[in-house]
Amino acid sequence: MDDENSTILLIGNPNVGKSVLFNRLTGADAVVSNYPGTTVDYTKGKVVLDKKNYTVIDVPGAYSLDARDKAEEVCVRMLDENKNAIAVIVLDATRIERGLYIALETIERGFLAVVVLNMIDAAKERKISVDSEKLQRILGVPVVETSAINGEGIKNLGDIIGKAHSVDIKDIKSRSEGKMPESEIHTGCGGCGGA
Repeated sequence: MDDENSTILLIGNPNVGKSVLFNRLTGADAVVSNYPGTTVDYTKGKVVLDKKNYTVIDVPGAYSLDARDKAEEVCVRMLDENKNAIAVIVLDATRIERGLYIALETIERGFLAVVVLNMIDAAKERKISVDSEKLQRILGVPVVETSAINGEGIKNLGDIIGKAHSVDIKDIKSRSEGKMPESEIHTGCGGCGGA
């Protein structure tokens, strides 16, 4: 695997379904390890997407990259050690606002990124309206709705990972305030709907 973008980091808060998503992507071929020098576990596996081999790492759950505990310290170190990885940022679709902080911190570090709104089935059951297209327009990276438990959206996620890209955090701020014209919003990723 000589390609610099051959690692996928699954990043997000604890209990957003990253591990189930990891299992959906990699199947049963996974290795659980302690991060060197710690008692913090992480899981690593392989997946082939669009004829390309990836190593997938289920990064320990974190609320912030301003590390306050061992799991967050390991998350930050894994990001530092894999700067060319694709960051698949997993948010709980029933509580998107909780995960946006770490999502924005990760994007701000310049990672190629995709945002996953997981547990979309639970959001629908609770009558929570999720406008993933608007979130995609504001963030400027592909946004995919999934339910890792039942497999909904997993194929779409697999298709969109190769279209991950980085964005400038200042552009996100401008778009969130309605200051950036539509013509300046990235449209080069084809199937990601104009993100």
